Amino acid sequence: MSDQFKRSVTSRTGRKNQVYTQEGARIVSGCVCLTKDHKQVLLISSSKHKDRWIIPKGGVENDEKNDFSLTAKRETWEEAGCTGEIIKKLDIIEDMRPSNEWANITKEEFSNTQGTILTKIPKTEYHFYELEINELINEYPESKQRNRRLVNFHEAHKELKNANRPELLRALEISSIDKTL
Repeated sequence: MSDQFKRSVTSRTGRKNQVYTQEGARIVSGCVCLTKDHKQVLLISSSKHKDRWIIPKGGVENDEKNDFSLTAKRETWEEAGCTGEIIKKLDIIEDMRPSNEWANITKEEFSNTQGTILTKIPKTEYHFYELEINELINEYPESKQRNRRLVNFHEAHKELKNANRPELLRALEISSIDKTL
C-alpha cells in the first residue's frame, strides 16, 4: 500500500468527485480483507448503523478512475486501518435494488416505465478485491467512528445478511476465505 494511504489522517468525503457509469450507476470499490491463512475476514461497523457490520468500500473518485484498486486500498485504510496486498480481483457485482428516487413512485408511474429502468440499470456497480492483511493499525482516519473485528466465514455471513447487504455477502462468498470454519 502506498504511503499516501498510510499517511492520510482524514477520509475523503462527499460525492462531487465520484465516478458513475454512463447509465448513472455509482462505481464503488472495496476489499474483502483476509488473514494470511484465509480463515478470517475483517468486518467494520457501518457508519450509519453502528450495530451492523460491513466490508470496507467506497466511491471511486476521478483521480482513481483508471485503477479501481486504488479506491479499494484507500477505503480499506480510511475505514479499517488495514494495510495489505491485493491478491486478486473479484467479480463485478451490480446492486439492482431501486434507488431512493423510486421509493415514492406510484403504481401507475411504474407501469408506464414497463420496469425497464428498474430491472436493467444497476444502482451501484461494485468492484471488489481480495486483500491479504499485512497490518491493522490502531490510529486511522475513521478509528473514532468505526469498530472492526476479525471473524470466520459463518459469522461474517450472518453479519452481512443481518445488515441486509447482498452485494457484500456475494463478495464474501466468491472470495477464497475458508468456508469450512
